[in-house]
Amino acid sequence: MNQSLTIFYMEGCPYCRNAKKAVQELQKADPRYASIPLTWIDENKEPELASAHDYYYVPTIYLGNRKLYEASPSQGYTEIRNEIENAFLAFLSEKTAG
Repeated sequence: MNQSLTIFYMEGCPYCRNAKKAVQELQKADPRYASIPLTWIDENKEPELASAHDYYYVPTIYLGNRKLYEASPSQGYTEIRNEIENAFLAFLSEKTAG
């Protein structure tokens, strides 16, 4: 079982800002989400780690080596929030299955 969700982001990215806002909102709304450990990796500060993963846009969320979500420039806040909630649900599903 993977211990956390890994979220790649970039400081100053508006999509990443929306992702952080969505994470906070979701964690406030559901205590199960608040218990999910998150590892935030700024790709500019840890380029070696970022380059070891297959993605182009941020934010991108991984569960172990499995990519759960990669943002698209066309996505607004609601779409980003829904995708993050799907990643949270995938984490919880794997946790209960494992």
